[in-house]
Amino acid sequence: MSKTHFPKIKTIRYEGPASGKALAFKHYNPAEIIDGKPLKDHLRFSIAYWHSFRGVGADPFGPGTVKRPWEKGKDPLSIAKVRMDAAFEFFTKIQAPFYAFHDRDIAPEGATLVKSNRNLDAIVAHAKQLQKATGIKLLWGTANLFSNPRYMCGAATNPDAHVFAYAAAQVKKALDVTKALGGENYVFWGGREGYETLLNTNLKREQDHLATFLHMAVDYAKAIGFKGQFLIEPKPKEPTKHQYDFDVASGIAFLRTYGLDKNFKFNIETNHATLAGHTFQHEIEVAAAAKMLGSIDANSGDLLLGWDTDQFNTDVKELTLAMLSIQRAGGLGLGGFNFDAKLRRPSIDSEDLFHAHIGGMDAYALAFKLARKILAEGKFEKFITERYASYDSDYGREIERRKIGFKELEKLALKKLGEPVPRSGRQEYLENLLNSYLHG
Repeated sequence: MSKTHFPKIKTIRYEGPASGKALAFKHYNPAEIIDGKPLKDHLRFSIAYWHSFRGVGADPFGPGTVKRPWEKGKDPLSIAKVRMDAAFEFFTKIQAPFYAFHDRDIAPEGATLVKSNRNLDAIVAHAKQLQKATGIKLLWGTANLFSNPRYMCGAATNPDAHVFAYAAAQVKKALDVTKALGGENYVFWGGREGYETLLNTNLKREQDHLATFLHMAVDYAKAIGFKGQFLIEPKPKEPTKHQYDFDVASGIAFLRTYGLDKNFKFNIETNHATLAGHTFQHEIEVAAAAKMLGSIDANSGDLLLGWDTDQFNTDVKELTLAMLSIQRAGGLGLGGFNFDAKLRRPSIDSEDLFHAHIGGMDAYALAFKLARKILAEGKFEKFITERYASYDSDYGREIERRKIGFKELEKLALKKLGEPVPRSGRQEYLENLLNSYLHG
């Protein structure tokens, strides 16, 4: 890291809400102590290598618009090392304690798997040095099993066993690399694990194969002593028409069906939730109810567009609702908030990377603090407790304990209870109450 790749930008500091400085945090103070630990340890922000350092602004209608000065060198491997230097300089200056990557993000793919692994080993050695020098850690690693044409019909769900075997070898190496770099999680995103048409698909067999693949990963992780958390990242569609990990609920059903539910939690992405027809908070609540909430891919989508736009999320209301659910669940544990978000196509300056992440980090930090205040005052908790109070005693408690059946309840309804009296859900009051925190 001898060369400075962002020479005009110093480390981003917290200056408070009154600051008029663009390159400063208004709400995210990494060192602020909350409940006995720094805010940075509550939020565990992570930078997505693929968007921030491999994204070029390309879209289906045109090639990339972003040209970075560090993308020069005598060969792909030397370029990858300089790119990583630039990335770690950015991680340090934005004060993000973690980063995340796919194997092919950090190291160029070779003509053979042997050459790809050799390239990866060289870059991992470089990453180890940079992690040691900066204190930046790896939140999670994963393997890119969707970009190369060999995976056009899936990886673990591919109809060709040869592709399955190749994917297994690639994930084995990615797990080795993640362990070597001290990664705290490993993510499975099945971008091509689905189908385009059922005319050529044996759905049952493909799901069986996917489960077998995941069991193999669990077995190998145990064999090498990898202690990190395995995460599933649901998405309903795109790039395939239908992906098997459609949403958290279908993911839970899949994992339980195949006996994998004790080995996996969920990495929930905001934009994927909305593509599935859910809110971000809904997906968090479903995972938390099953005790399978693992980590967050921090972004948002454009509700006017029907695809995964991966934008930086600055919607404090949406994030506050999400933070309420996360804090009620006890936090993310080994997970964190990974900025799986990319600059807009016309945002071509290196400085734009800082503005985007500052906005995101401030929004999540503010939402965290608002949610903490809401929970401390307990007004919503009290309302919900009172709304369900009839289940805390008498026959309501017996219902929850399964100590009573239809016959007993029929007798109660006919001879004692009579007609229920409707009670208002008071949604409008609660929405106004939420706004009093957001705008108070």
